[in-house]
Amino acid sequence: MRRGGGGGGGGGGRGYGNYTNPCLTMHQPWASLLVYGIKRIEGRSWTTPIRGRLWIHAASKVPEEDTIKAMEDFYREIYAVNGITDLKFPEHYPVSRLLGCVEVVGCVKCEELASWEAVPEGVRLEGQTDFCWLCEQPQKLLVPFEMRGYQGVYNLERKIHEAAIRGLVPVKGPMPVKFPLPNLQDPFSLKPGSISVGFSDNKASVVEKSEGLSAAIAGARAAATQFNKKDQNLLSNTTTNSYSNSTSSGRPDSKSLEEDKMLDSCSFGGSGEEASVPSKAEQLNPIKCEESSRRGQTREDLKQIPGASAKIFAAAVRGLKQS
Repeated sequence: MRRGGGGGGGGGGRGYGNYTNPCLTMHQPWASLLVYGIKRIEGRSWTTPIRGRLWIHAASKVPEEDTIKAMEDFYREIYAVNGITDLKFPEHYPVSRLLGCVEVVGCVKCEELASWEAVPEGVRLEGQTDFCWLCEQPQKLLVPFEMRGYQGVYNLERKIHEAAIRGLVPVKGPMPVKFPLPNLQDPFSLKPGSISVGFSDNKASVVEKSEGLSAAIAGARAAATQFNKKDQNLLSNTTTNSYSNSTSSGRPDSKSLEEDKMLDSCSFGGSGEEASVPSKAEQLNPIKCEESSRRGQTREDLKQIPGASAKIFAAAVRGLKQS
C-alpha cells in the first residue's frame, strides 16, 4: 500500500494503487454539491480505490435547470428529515473547473448505509447506488480554475496540485458528519461488509419516507438516469460505427474506439460511473475529456437544450405510480 503526499504541498491521497493526489471528474450539479458539503455520499458501482484527500473536478457538460432543481429538491427533503430547512446552495455550477476536495474515509454498500444507525437519517437516505463513498471535510478553491478532466480516478498533475493546495478554504456544510471507523488504527477498516456484522438480526431500522421525500428521491434518480440512457444510445451507435469501419478497413477505427472509451454514464453521485471497475491501465492512462466553450455561467445564463431533463419529473411521477 502506497501512502501518497507527492506533488508538493502534502495532503495527498492514500490508496491501493499508484495514487498521490487523486482526482475525480464529476458532472454538475453533483460536483459542487459535494465540495460545498451538502452532498456527503458519492455513489458508485465500484468501491473506492483510495482513502484520504480526493480532488473534485467538474466535467464540461453545463447542467440543465431541471437537473439542478431535481437535485436541490432531493437535498432539501433529506435534510428536512433532520430538521434542517435553511440550505444554501451554490449560486453557480461552473464546468471544466477544479473545484476543491473532500476526505474519503470509507466505502460501504447501499444496504449497509441505509441501516447504519450511527449516522443521521438524512445521510442514510443519500445512498442510492451499489457502493457509497463516505466523504468528510469538504474544502473549496477560492477561485476554481480551468483544467481538463479524465475518466475514473486519476492523479492530479504536480503543478496543478501545487497551485490548488494554496487556494483551499474549509467549508462547513449544513450538517457535517463524522463516519465512525470500525478500527481507529486502520484507515481502511470502513469498507463493504465491515459494519453490517454489527447490525442486529432483528429488522433493520428504516427511515420513513413522506410523499414529498419519495418524489424527491425519484426525481433525483431520474436526473442521474438521463446520463445512462444518453450514453447507452451513444455507445450503441459508436460500437456499430466502429464495427463498420473495422470490417471495411480490416482494423478498428481509432477515433471510434477512443469515443467508446470516453463514454461515461452517470451514477446517482453524478459522475462518470463505468459499467465495471476501471482497470489499473485505465486509471493510470486516463482519457482526455471534451472541453467546453461555455464557462462559469449562472443559472440565468444557461440556455436549455431540449432533452431528457424536461422528462425528469414526469418519469419520477410515473415511477411512483408504478411502485
